[in-house]
Amino acid sequence: MKIETAKFATSALEFDECPASSRPEFAFVGRSNVGKSSLINMLTGKKELAMTSSKPGKTRRINFFNIDESWRLVDLPGYGYAKVAKSDKVAFNVHVSAYLNEREQLKHTFVLVDSQLEPQEGDLAFAHWMQECQLPFSVIFTKTDKISGNKLSANAQLFVNELEAYEIKPVELFSCSSKTKFGRGEILNFIGTFLPKKAAKKKTKVQLGWMGKK
Repeated sequence: MKIETAKFATSALEFDECPASSRPEFAFVGRSNVGKSSLINMLTGKKELAMTSSKPGKTRRINFFNIDESWRLVDLPGYGYAKVAKSDKVAFNVHVSAYLNEREQLKHTFVLVDSQLEPQEGDLAFAHWMQECQLPFSVIFTKTDKISGNKLSANAQLFVNELEAYEIKPVELFSCSSKTKFGRGEILNFIGTFLPKKAAKKKTKVQLGWMGKK
């Protein structure tokens, strides 16, 4: 799938501020500094579309990006940012929870996991919460350019094993690098399976990412 245009639409601090729209939405969520904004920039081919920062907790609002004037990518606040005031962290959780559970336009959620790390409690707890809420999700292992293929496979397998121990099964597994653009096509093609097909174009064959591919 090819993206022609990508523009920042709006942001919302609270769920009630989310814009009214009938466009399909695809949300990215994960630990702070896992690379959500960088992934959005990589997928859209726009280096400065989503603001990135080495400082954890930079994304504190629900950010909406219009893609080809027909669907949206959504950058959700990261979880696990210790320096945010406790009252603010609770508010983030409330509004992110509301978005994930109540947003009718949401077609799929991607949970981003840092491939450099062994399974983290926050990621596993969030995946468990998604299952408890009966919310389907896929996992994207990020920053694969920073580790070897063997280490990526090992960490990814450990994470999958932890999920299986709680009978949690993601819809799909992807690995990516925002720096090298590895995994871009697989993720976009997967998103394309949720979008209406244009009569003038042939259907795009789905090519899912292979975990551990470097």
